[in-house]
Amino acid sequence: MKTELHTADSRGHADHGWLNSYHSFSFANYYNPQRMNFGALRVLNDDTVNGGMGFGAHPHANMEIVSIPLEGDLEHQDSTGRKAIIKNGDIQVMSAGTGITHSEKNANNDREVKFLQIWIIPNRQQVEPRYDQITLDPKDRHNQLQQILSPQKDDEGVWIHQNAWFHLTNMDQDHKLTYEIKQKGNGVYAFVINGKATVAGEHLGMRDALAITEVDTFTLTALSHQTEMLLMEVPMTV
Repeated sequence: MKTELHTADSRGHADHGWLNSYHSFSFANYYNPQRMNFGALRVLNDDTVNGGMGFGAHPHANMEIVSIPLEGDLEHQDSTGRKAIIKNGDIQVMSAGTGITHSEKNANNDREVKFLQIWIIPNRQQVEPRYDQITLDPKDRHNQLQQILSPQKDDEGVWIHQNAWFHLTNMDQDHKLTYEIKQKGNGVYAFVINGKATVAGEHLGMRDALAITEVDTFTLTALSHQTEMLLMEVPMTV
């Protein structure tokens, strides 16, 4: 097993006034040749948007884009004609494929919206653009792994054009879980949303991450009450 610790304070940071963003990988004006991607995981942005503000219409192509709201309400609109509000407990996915334009803004004027924006390099190019959104039951992640994304259309969670699996968990202190790799050769990027945990023998605090490769299984143990984590399993070659 190989691991690499990415502490929260080692991330790139951009404060645009209306947007406060932390970049786990090189993005926009943040460039770090050692942090270009983790296999097919290209972008993990931890974004906070002020009330009433947001991203204007902008294009994407040949990328799988996943949004996970943490607090507040995020308003989405895109060139497929879809307009929706996503909030904590929802998962949104777009297959940009041949090209899609979308905008995202804070749906409220009186409070911030916080969300994770994730880009996955797809295993199929030039697909028809697609949008999907689901609401999950948070009880299904209490002291267990709740699958929120996979490659299968009929599986739990949303699906994308890549052999990737995402799971969320919210653990009580001292609770332990074992994660099993779904596809041989894949790696896992474990990200602590809240709390602190031991993952594959490494101690992680809030917003720390651990890149894990060359492993079949590993364990995670909560070191605080309501330790919330996101596990992103992706192919290491793209």
